Order: sequence, then C-alpha cells, then structure tokens
Amino acid sequence: MSGFTSEEFEPDPKGSDPGTGSNGAGTQHKGNGHDTEPWPVLGAAAYHGLAGEVVATLLPQTEADPVALLLQYLVYFGNAVGRGPYYQVENDKHFAILFLLLVGNTAKARKGLSANRVRFIFDTADHAWTLQCVNGGMSSGEGVLHAIRDPVYAMQKGKSVMTDPGVEDKRMLLNESEFYSALEVMKREGNILSRIVRDAWDCKPMLRTLTKNTHTRVSNGYISIVGHITAEELRSKLDHTSMANGYANRFIYGCVHRSKMLPFGGDALEGTELGTRTKDALDKARSFERVTMTGAAMELWVAGYPQLSREVPGLMGSLTARAEAQTVRIALIYALLDGAGQIDRVHLEAGLAVWAFCEASTRYIFGDVTGDTVADAILRALRSAGAAGRTRTELYGLFQHNRRSSDIGQALELLMQRGKVRSVTAPPQGRRGRPSETWYAI
Repeated sequence: MSGFTSEEFEPDPKGSDPGTGSNGAGTQHKGNGHDTEPWPVLGAAAYHGLAGEVVATLLPQTEADPVALLLQYLVYFGNAVGRGPYYQVENDKHFAILFLLLVGNTAKARKGLSANRVRFIFDTADHAWTLQCVNGGMSSGEGVLHAIRDPVYAMQKGKSVMTDPGVEDKRMLLNESEFYSALEVMKREGNILSRIVRDAWDCKPMLRTLTKNTHTRVSNGYISIVGHITAEELRSKLDHTSMANGYANRFIYGCVHRSKMLPFGGDALEGTELGTRTKDALDKARSFERVTMTGAAMELWVAGYPQLSREVPGLMGSLTARAEAQTVRIALIYALLDGAGQIDRVHLEAGLAVWAFCEASTRYIFGDVTGDTVADAILRALRSAGAAGRTRTELYGLFQHNRRSSDIGQALELLMQRGKVRSVTAPPQGRRGRPSETWYAI
C-alpha cells in the first residue's frame, strides 16, 4: 500500500461499540469475558495494493470496520476469479478460496454494511457473478450442491437422456449474514453440511451427496464463505465436534466493530472506478494457472514457516492448525490483485499480516473456551452471574441434572487449573446445615 499508514484505518474510539473501547494496539477489551487479550489490530502490510485502496476509498463514508471491508474484498475477489490460478504444495492445489467469519461483540458491529459496500464494487466488476453466484442459506449440504449441480442423465427407452441441465458456473459465494443458523443446522442428525463445507475448502474435484435417494454431483465446485456472527453466538453454538473435526479451522476469524458513528450514514459512492479496476484485475488473474513464489518470497517463507507450523496445544492449536495453507491462499489473492503470476515478498508480507490478525482474533474470541463442553457451559453461566456467582446445586441445574456430579467436579477442576474460576465456602447454618459452596468466574 502506498501513501497510507495503519493508523488511518483504525476505527474511531468514539464510534466503536459500547464496551469495546478503541482499536489501538495493546488496548485491553472485555470481549471474551475478562481483560486478557488485546483487541486485534491489522498490520499496515495487509493494506497493500488495490485491496488497500478499496478500504481507503470506502472507509470515510461508512461505519463499517476497515478490516471487514478488506477481508470481504479478498474473499469476494478470490471467488470471482474462479478455479484457475492456484499455488501447489506437493499434490495439493490451493486455489484462491477463503472461508471467513466476521465476529462482532454486538449486533451493531456493522458487518452487513461492509458486505453491501464490497458487493457494490463487484456489481460493476462482474455483475453476472454477483447476480448468479452470491447466495445465502446454508440449510443443508444437499442444498448447497444443488445450486451448482452437474447435469443429470437418466436412461429412457434405452438411451441416456439429460433430465436436468445442471448449472454451468460452479462458482459460489455463500454470504451468511446470520451464520449461527448454519451452526444450528449442522447439529441435526444426518445433516451433511459440515462434510460438504470441509470438502469444498479442500477444493476436491468432485463433491457429492451419499444418500440413497439423492445423487447430486458437482465437478470442480468453487465455494467460498463469508459469515457474520456475534462473539457470544459463536462461542456458544460452535460445538466441540466442529472444533475438533477440522470444520472450524477451515475458517479465518476477524474481530470487527463499528469504525465511527455517522448518524445520517455515509454518501453513496460511485463504484465505477473501483469496479473497473477490480474487473481488470480479475481478467488478468484468470489468465494464470499455477502460481509460484519469487526468490524473495521464498526466503521470507522459509523464515516464517517455523512460526506458522509450530505446535500449539489445546483448542487454539485445533483452530489455527491450517495456518500455512491459509497464509498461502491469502498471499495468492494479493498477487492476483497485482496482476502477478508469482507471489512476491510484498504479497507474502500482506498474507502474513492478515493471518497474524486472524490468529489474534481467534485467541480473542476463544480465549475462555476450553473445548470441554461441560466446563465451557459452566464458565458462560458464571460469567453471566457476575458477582452473585452460582452454587454447585445451581450448576447441576444448568444440565437439568443430566450430568453426573463427577462430570461437574472434573469441569470445575479444569477451570480452576486454568485460573478461570474460584470458589467460596460459607460455614453451615445451624447444627444440621451443610457448608454452602459458591463459584465465581475470575
């Protein structure tokens, strides 16, 4: 990015959501239940090139977070490019596909505003794509595949006859403004949405249903996801299975909130210039196939790879296990935006900056989450109770007494070991009374 500094893109503290404070580096925020992690700040390197110019142009006229504008622009561009350019690692081809979750502390994080601003640019850049390929409603895996299905043939009078022409354009951007609904869907017995999403991120050449009565197939499907959700919804609805089976770590997470207050809204911006420049970048990017790294980028990759590949214990390790792949995909998009057939050092620096922000966002969002379903439910309840705390009997009641006392005890012990709770025991009332035990979140 030329001519801008990171400070120009920081949200105005006066306009941010109540309770979140400023977005400056090192500022503590009460987003994950207690003051442990600073609000993540996106490094200046991420505002490189056309993506940075898009943010600089849009930001003065919107309450949206600059991070939301930037990340969604990257995801939109990567999907609009299509299944052409890729970066190869051994036998795996990494296309410009990203799954993004924008996470706000409240419903006033202006996530939807950022999506509308970015989509307006792509209405000019590739109107057919925004009209036909940007969808919502992750109700089922079958439904997702049906939207980009292959032709269907059936035998009629001894001949193979096309009964459904299918869908020619296999690009799909799932724009989920209420992503918590998709998380609810995945909990239903027999729902294959989680598997389809995982296979789509892996860019498998064939996506298909495995049910008896439905045989939907998608050849070379190209699916990206942008989801919007509040922090509390995400922590409460992303179940332990999703965290452990590789579903959750296929997403990158971005903490966002309102950048400023514009009581009358911002001006409607003419999107022709940004749209035209984006179209030119798309046209150039579609001419590439295999994209490699320059020597300078390879040197930086070698230097940064040990940090990306380090073993991180616990839940954070599960959620950030695809750091290398996510970083390469982001860097690939920056290179394509520059019309480059190779990832250069500046593109990798931008990718590393975005990943560092997403990793910090993940830590901020899930800082209190242990991965143990009982312990996490207890901690949420204790944080809600505040200074009143909860007795052990009340904690049993959280589970309608369907959990054994040993399960509750083990969960409390885990939380105590991690320094997240404390207990106070009051002396018994009267000769026959029992000591009362009350638990509090720290």
